[in-house]
Amino acid sequence: MTQLSIQANDLSVRFKERLLFHIPHLVLGPKDAIYLTGDNGVGKTTLLKVLSGLQKPSTGDINLSHNSWIRRLFCAQSNSGVIYMHQTPYMFDGSVLDNVCYGLKFSLRDRRKRRTEAINALRMVGLETLADEHISVLSGGERQRVAMARAWVLNPSVLLMDESSASLDQESIERMVVLCKDLLARGTSLVITSHQKNALTELCRRQWTITDSQLIERATLQLVDGDNDTYAYA
Repeated sequence: MTQLSIQANDLSVRFKERLLFHIPHLVLGPKDAIYLTGDNGVGKTTLLKVLSGLQKPSTGDINLSHNSWIRRLFCAQSNSGVIYMHQTPYMFDGSVLDNVCYGLKFSLRDRRKRRTEAINALRMVGLETLADEHISVLSGGERQRVAMARAWVLNPSVLLMDESSASLDQESIERMVVLCKDLLARGTSLVITSHQKNALTELCRRQWTITDSQLIERATLQLVDGDNDTYAYA
């Protein structure tokens, strides 16, 4: 995986006469973990789609440094290692294993190695026993865990997680945390949206908030009380 940073300038999205947001400057660096917050309808999902290349902004440009490869994945464009995980992830008509292996077939020619890596990813999210089941038998939360597994095996430079924990129980969230920690250790940057703080958002040390059509950056999050998971802003 090649680490990269994302920089955006004069970024705005407008729907007819309504300005959703305008961001003069935005930087996402390697190994960043950012908690993106804001009320419903302020543009959190739209911003993630713009950063992933799924949606074009009304104004502005996005620069990716250290581009090394381009991949398109799961009806979500992955520009130079940027993967967008939707709250309701797209699944192909096939087995659970097929869905995890899909992206790997572009990077690994060895079918046996692809299967081994995909099974390992499913084991990490607790779904290895369902590997050969059709994807239709899975619940919404289980599908989200499959989406996390297939993102993890691709080792993205940037992972944008749009309400990925919304339908998950605590155990499932903890499994996703393990994968996210591993990705961070390998250089992946994370942007996570969630309406509620949880173990995933606790990985973040920066916070972006969209309010009044602006993106406000909170100061660095610092853990003050490890027992109570209390944070202060520096």
